[in-house]
Amino acid sequence: MIFKNINILDENFEIMEGGYLATESGKISYVGEKKPNEKFDREIEGRGKLIIPGFVNSHCHLPMSLLRGYGESMNLQDWLFTKIFPFEEHLNGEAIYYGTLLSLAEAIKFGITSTSDMYYFMDEIAQAVTESGAKANISRSVSHFDNSDFMSSFRAKEMIDAYEKYHDTADGRLKVDMSLHSEYTTTPIAVRQLAEYTKTINGRVQVHVSETEKEVKECIQRHGMTPVEYLNFHGVFDVPTTAAHCVWLQNGDYDILKEKNVTVASNPISNLKLASGVCNLGKLLDRGINVAIGTDGVASNNNLNFVEEMKIFAISSKMMYNTPEKVTPIDTLKAATINGAIAQGRISTGLIKEGYCADLVVMDIDKPYMKPVHSVQNNLVYSAVGNDVEMTIVDGNILYEKGEYKTIDIEKITFKAEEITKEILAKI
Repeated sequence: MIFKNINILDENFEIMEGGYLATESGKISYVGEKKPNEKFDREIEGRGKLIIPGFVNSHCHLPMSLLRGYGESMNLQDWLFTKIFPFEEHLNGEAIYYGTLLSLAEAIKFGITSTSDMYYFMDEIAQAVTESGAKANISRSVSHFDNSDFMSSFRAKEMIDAYEKYHDTADGRLKVDMSLHSEYTTTPIAVRQLAEYTKTINGRVQVHVSETEKEVKECIQRHGMTPVEYLNFHGVFDVPTTAAHCVWLQNGDYDILKEKNVTVASNPISNLKLASGVCNLGKLLDRGINVAIGTDGVASNNNLNFVEEMKIFAISSKMMYNTPEKVTPIDTLKAATINGAIAQGRISTGLIKEGYCADLVVMDIDKPYMKPVHSVQNNLVYSAVGNDVEMTIVDGNILYEKGEYKTIDIEKITFKAEEITKEILAKI
């Protein structure tokens, strides 16, 4: 497959105008200004289009599409304990499967080619991801409320079982990480044991960190440490870790995150909606910390519109410094693509570069709100909308093209999601 006469966001995040991009065997085989001599099974005209690396959603809860719009205008703790947790008690495998597929359909439509996810019912999530054709780092999010042996618990066994069954399956599209829900839902013995196990498999960890001021204050009261200090003390950051949120960081936390190469997954819309606060992205970037973008779950966002998320990411943190120079469009585009790929341990994706995975998004930039073009990158972050995505490609396979899903039965999924949600609400 080859795209011709198309604008390309190249590996340096600069624009190559009217270029050519070819894919072969799931990889980007050619990027250049001249048409290669080879013949291709499909030629796609790219005038008025832009091709970019696929977006990497660095923090999500895919099955929570079933809770879209359920429990609004509440702070995080009230939202979790009065709405989310009671609803989740009634979830079953079928609900998880269709909820995950619904989120994946939305993600693919908005150009997300890979997602880092924390939830449970791993068999159903793995099945949905595999069928969709998308990529994901899934994880069995665990909590542990007593001082019993964590590794003997059913949650730990589910976590390990998922890793052994699904890690690096679906031709490498599906990876399995370890996951702690948070400091406040997990006792020290569980944190230590999970960190130790993750070291033995050379694995990765996903965890919620310092999402609210209340969380940080209570952690200091319990342990005499911030959540970042606490997780570091127990060895979590000795393995590659994605720390979601990181809204309420203290000065010493930045040193730890930098020293341990922790990725911060910022979720600006969710944090604003729940009034949790605004992540200090400027300070993170100044310290050279890898920063990626997440949507969080649909229940607290309330969509997976990654173009929208990029804009809020870019503008929300500027108030922290009271200066517009912080968090540039290029910073934002890197956070949306290559930085997320780094967080997932996917070393050959996230850039448009020969030899990299053909995880790509084609956008229609021939729109009134994208004109005039002083900077394609600026327009992409500040002016584009999610529906500008025309095509989503993973490993060279087209998953979505101009409203048509290639791998997902969207009518069936939306019907089942509605039906299952009504059944659950009737039980609460």
